[in-house]
Amino acid sequence: MTQDAIVLFAHGARDPQWAEPARRIAAEVQRLRPDTQVTVAFLELMEPTLAEAVEASVAAGARSLRIVPLFLAQGGHLKRDVPVLVEAARARHPDCRIELVAAVGEDEGVVRAMAAYSAGA
Repeated sequence: MTQDAIVLFAHGARDPQWAEPARRIAAEVQRLRPDTQVTVAFLELMEPTLAEAVEASVAAGARSLRIVPLFLAQGGHLKRDVPVLVEAARARHPDCRIELVAAVGEDEGVVRAMAAYSAGA
């Protein structure tokens, strides 16, 4: 049986409370996909790192892993830094399908939800 995993990937910050929205999203993803491993990972300043989260997911049996950047746009980190990290993970785990999707802020549903919130709707 193929075990699926999702890593929600956020920037990170010095303030531990900054990660709370990402953890709330992770809890909701886990509710929607109860048979899937769901983890939050960070680019910097917080743990686990993306490499650590991928390692833990694969060690727990993941054979298909989806990395979801919790970023508003495909900025510098997602264009330059993250592809390098993902390629390193793929090289380390060739038997695991590792997919990097677009930043959540690029999704039309997310844009509409943010617009509705901003408009007070």
